[in-house]
Amino acid sequence: MKLYDGGRVPNARRVRIFLAEKGISVPMIPVDLGKKEHKSDDFTARNPLQRVPVLELDDGTVITESVAICRYFEELHPQPPLFGTGAVGKALVEMWNRRAEFELYLAVQAAFRHLHPGMAGYEVPQVSEWGEVNKGRAVEAMRLFDRQLASNRFVAGAEFSIADITAFVSVDFLKAARLSMPDDMPNLARWRDEVAARPSATA
Repeated sequence: MKLYDGGRVPNARRVRIFLAEKGISVPMIPVDLGKKEHKSDDFTARNPLQRVPVLELDDGTVITESVAICRYFEELHPQPPLFGTGAVGKALVEMWNRRAEFELYLAVQAAFRHLHPGMAGYEVPQVSEWGEVNKGRAVEAMRLFDRQLASNRFVAGAEFSIADITAFVSVDFLKAARLSMPDDMPNLARWRDEVAARPSATA
């Protein structure tokens, strides 16, 4: 198998961090987004949405979408469990992972894509008003996670999970989006520092 990787973009990082937590090594093929290699005919044949990452199995099966790729590896290597354990545990991880993606990541991404000058050639048209709206949405999402982390070590409870990975790459993405975490979020800051100290964070 081989993983078509996109460097520092959040979804590519999400898969690399997941693999590092599992201790799994997969041959990687870099995809240079700056050179628009994801728009090539060869890459488009694998993923018509022209997005990274893409996992290609030895039999030619192609899996796209970062969470789907992570679920594939979770089935092959269930330890440590990063999608939760038991009915309640799995449901909570799913709930918080979706919140991390839909409330936090998508807001930060929209601010980045619609306000950053470097994205003008990628997000057509850029709608600055939508970018500004999402700056506020990102802060509200961070407040949601700060409250959750007041009584939980990790996002979905006591154990590290994919919900932490999604939230972490989203918080890390703040800098690229020219946003910052407000100073009055000590729980989120504590969690961010703890996750950043994990060896997988540099994957």
